[in-house]
Amino acid sequence: MFFFSSTLLLAATCLLVRAAEKVTTCNPDTVHRLSCDLDGVISVQSALYGRVDSVTCSEEEPPNQISNTDCSLEGIGDAVKKRCDGKMVCELNKNDLTASDPCTDTAKYLQTTYTCLPAIHRVTCEHSVAYLQCDQGQVIFVYGADYGRRDKSTCVYGRPESQIENSVCSNPTVKVADSCNGKNSCIIKASNSVFGDPCVGTYKYLEVAYACQYPVVSPDESV
Repeated sequence: MFFFSSTLLLAATCLLVRAAEKVTTCNPDTVHRLSCDLDGVISVQSALYGRVDSVTCSEEEPPNQISNTDCSLEGIGDAVKKRCDGKMVCELNKNDLTASDPCTDTAKYLQTTYTCLPAIHRVTCEHSVAYLQCDQGQVIFVYGADYGRRDKSTCVYGRPESQIENSVCSNPTVKVADSCNGKNSCIIKASNSVFGDPCVGTYKYLEVAYACQYPVVSPDESV
């Protein structure tokens, strides 16, 4: 996952240009897919696993399985945020999030509301250097960064299968934000020496999602 601090998300609200989207998956065992365009990353607003009305996903369901409209699994919002925040595409199902059943004999659904934050997305292979750059007068605003491996297709050229087979290797980090926020440009190396090694023997990469914005000047500074 990407690390989204509350401070970053508060400041990012002024950058939102897309309306919130809601995705509902009636069969929670099937794929629940969130996605943004190439110039955006996911920011989960809320998520529900259960049932809060008798209309959603009610087709072909017997009345006794849609009558309980006070059914919601606690903590599901945080679980979806952990899996999806900062990604351009996120696919998951109920089994990825929990094995608990908040209400037996009730037809449940998985529902997520999210927005797409406008962002520049950078991927840098291990041992290479990431360059973050903004136009003149603008500064970097890092939404989040992740060092590890989350698929078998990124940064794979010339690598043996043994170095890319582990695609569940994720180490969210605030080091990029700490180093680059507020600067016009920033250089940071994608290496274990900087971010630690979340999966020994796996060839990793650094993913960064950031925006360029004009620095906010406080009233005291403008005097």
